[in-house]
Amino acid sequence: MALSLCSGVRVPYCAPSCFWKPNGKSCKAPTKVPSAVHSDNKNPLVGMGIGLVTAWVMGLTALDADATRIEYYATVGEPLCEYKYVKSGLGYCDIVEGFGDEAPIGELINVHYTARFADGIVFDSSYKRGRSLTMRIGVGKVIKGLDQGISGGEGVPPMRIGGKRKLQIPPYLAYGPEPVGCFSGDCNIPANATLLYDVKFVEVYSGNRSK
Repeated sequence: MALSLCSGVRVPYCAPSCFWKPNGKSCKAPTKVPSAVHSDNKNPLVGMGIGLVTAWVMGLTALDADATRIEYYATVGEPLCEYKYVKSGLGYCDIVEGFGDEAPIGELINVHYTARFADGIVFDSSYKRGRSLTMRIGVGKVIKGLDQGISGGEGVPPMRIGGKRKLQIPPYLAYGPEPVGCFSGDCNIPANATLLYDVKFVEVYSGNRSK
């Protein structure tokens, strides 16, 4: 996953776009953004056209900056904290305990998350997609480590709305001895992988049926 390090925009020039990649760093040349056009043409329509073009360029720049921030956040972990381990082998620690309702077992909830391997490499993130994930929790629809880590049980308190929690999920509570997402010999998740999740409980899904 490439990581853009440009965090802001200066006119008329933008700083070089630098990207960290697994095999090193590469940079694009600075991009020049026109800030003014000098012309003897007094036609007001020309000035209006120049203004529209400049506004369009600046609008795109703002969108690019938002996309960069989202992708950057997708690769950044929550602050470090000391895991508490329960009998199942799951490790958890709360960055923010939350302020709202507990995660309702069997209901749909919306979460943001970033998932990593034990070496810190990100393999999935809702932040990169720019939207939270809707999942049904506590009934086996997700891996066991996420079920227990979000809905609670066996010594783990349930998450509350607004809460942020780090999870260390051992292989037998994740995908176990079989690799996952394999295509042409390459697998997204190797066998016996320990997974690290940063989870934010956003809200209870509004589309749940009333009981």
